[in-house]
Amino acid sequence: QVVNYAPFTLLPSAVPSALFEQAYAVQQDFNLLVDAISQNKEFLERTLASTIKVDDFTARLFRIHVQVLEEGLAQSVFLGINRSDYMFDCGADGTPALKQIEINTIAASFGGLTSRTPAVHGRVLKVLGKSKEASRLLPNNPSRGLALGIAKAWELYGSPSAVVMFLVEEKQRNIFDQRCVENELWNRNIRVIRRRFRDVFEKGSLDEARRLFMDGQEIAVVYYREGYVPKNYDQQNWEARLLLERSRAVKCPDIATQLAGTKKVQQELSRPGTLESLLPGCTEAVARIRATFAGLYSLDVGEEGDKITAMAITDPDRFVLKPQREGGGNNLYGEELRQVLEKIRDSPERTSYILMDKIKPQPARNYLLRAHSPLQVSECISELGIFGVYVRQGKEMVMNK
Repeated sequence: QVVNYAPFTLLPSAVPSALFEQAYAVQQDFNLLVDAISQNKEFLERTLASTIKVDDFTARLFRIHVQVLEEGLAQSVFLGINRSDYMFDCGADGTPALKQIEINTIAASFGGLTSRTPAVHGRVLKVLGKSKEASRLLPNNPSRGLALGIAKAWELYGSPSAVVMFLVEEKQRNIFDQRCVENELWNRNIRVIRRRFRDVFEKGSLDEARRLFMDGQEIAVVYYREGYVPKNYDQQNWEARLLLERSRAVKCPDIATQLAGTKKVQQELSRPGTLESLLPGCTEAVARIRATFAGLYSLDVGEEGDKITAMAITDPDRFVLKPQREGGGNNLYGEELRQVLEKIRDSPERTSYILMDKIKPQPARNYLLRAHSPLQVSECISELGIFGVYVRQGKEMVMNK
């Protein structure tokens, strides 16, 4: 009743090596892009203008963003932990191509659990008498990479007695994933505390230099594993979030970087010329990023949006309708997509969604293990997530992995 194991596949998933290499090679470009967006106030303001009129959650995040900029940022070290997710789209000719589903800029999880997965898959393959296949498993330790970024930010903050604070939910189902990263930090003699928004509201404070303190301990880095969906917030939690954002502590992510991960920004990036304006002079990086984009369409009020809405209502199976939300499970498909669009087609509410081409990946058979469910062979669709970590101090990029 207390602890369940996390769902996993009994066998490893096959990934075309060329597409894996492509996803790996483009990650540093995505790190630079997310960082550039987070520093571009005009771009965020222009891109999110229609969304914040209809989406209260994005609007509140944006108001905090504006407020901390007007006050002047106390934070000088910036840490990004992103996870870029892809599927392999088998187009008309059946050749798989790498297509980005989304990029997660806040609370990107499973770096810890996936660090443990190769050992599980290796053991299973050996038990099945498949040692040759077991030897081909790639080493995979994201938790070490994530901890490297947090440790670098902690070091640059420049106070050896300060601690790293994991900001976690009231009820934490995914605790062991976080513990893997936490243990990597303890191994580097970096102290970690775990607190909730409620604790920050009750016990958090800033001194005159806007250093953040919790229970008398100075906080160097705030690592968000919470705060990405509306239900994470009540009025107290919004006030706690503002206190954190106003502080000198390194936030992972700061609020601008969270906004950079919205679906609306993702859709805007696919417009011709947008990448070039955000990454001037980086033609190769722009080409590598653009090669991963699936078709993305704006539902903004106006002729273009009307045309695209009508197209999706006529042929709903071609598309996915995505709201401005993190954490999965919010997308609409097929008949449900059609019904929602018909209901909101003449309302500004439609601008709180983006429309994306539906990717058609090749399913593979695997065994899915989930607590309290029977073990059975299933048709599975894989997503490949690549973590990226960067640290910037002032204008200088200190780490990009």
